[in-house]
Amino acid sequence: MLRNSMKTAVLLAAIGGLFVLLGRMFGGVGGMMIGLVIGLAITGGSYWFSDKLAIRAAGARPLEDGELPWLRQMVSELATAASMPMPRLYIAPSPQPNAFATGRNPRHAAVAVTAGILEVLDQDELRGVLAHELGHVRNRDILLTSIAASFGTAISMLANFLPFAGFASDEEDRPNPILAIVLSIVAPMAAMIMQMALSRSREFEADRTGAALIHDGEPLARALLKIEAYAKQVPMDVDPSQASAYIINPLSGFNVQKLFSTHPPTAERVARLRDRRAVDA
Repeated sequence: MLRNSMKTAVLLAAIGGLFVLLGRMFGGVGGMMIGLVIGLAITGGSYWFSDKLAIRAAGARPLEDGELPWLRQMVSELATAASMPMPRLYIAPSPQPNAFATGRNPRHAAVAVTAGILEVLDQDELRGVLAHELGHVRNRDILLTSIAASFGTAISMLANFLPFAGFASDEEDRPNPILAIVLSIVAPMAAMIMQMALSRSREFEADRTGAALIHDGEPLARALLKIEAYAKQVPMDVDPSQASAYIINPLSGFNVQKLFSTHPPTAERVARLRDRRAVDA
């Protein structure tokens, strides 16, 4: 847990440091503040309405009263064990087994499962998946990833203006034009790589939190293997910008290099879950 928390802090600090560097080159403190305000405005709106955006993108509908009472009971028991309010429950029509959690805080949380996951997983495996999703809510991962995204957005905007920064500054303060062009290309890519690394770190932590919640990593490990196998065969119509929210990337059929992946390798996640020392830590 400490290792993942430290990694998250380092990644957030690195994104922030990259933002400060670009802002300073673009226009000193003023440049930094302009980029930050724009980035916060854009991403803040996404964070505030994250639940509505994710649920709409998945085409999910609310679980109706009296529908799947065993599922509602399962989530209620997990939420109680995690000392969290009961989240809203949704069903997405996709035949691909998958799930995601969203919401700006535990009081406004929602958990969605696909129709496919209800068919593929047994109840122990599904409990492990739901515990993982509640782990995201409990760890406030929506907030962390939104902060990272706000910096990333600001970095991209500043980078777009960086080649023209010299027009707004005195001769001695103008950045090297070649360096400005290089940074305008490299900085957004670096910010994206760090955001992906943050996402992977939070997946590991949600795995650990979920396994600890049910006192066993094996059900979630089995579920991850099943979900990944189906994700490679059963397509899901999902906006790529929402793919990081799911427990397994629903676009796993595409060959994505680890550096640019929003999720850690499933084999590594399974190995950690099956290590009792990691679960009990």
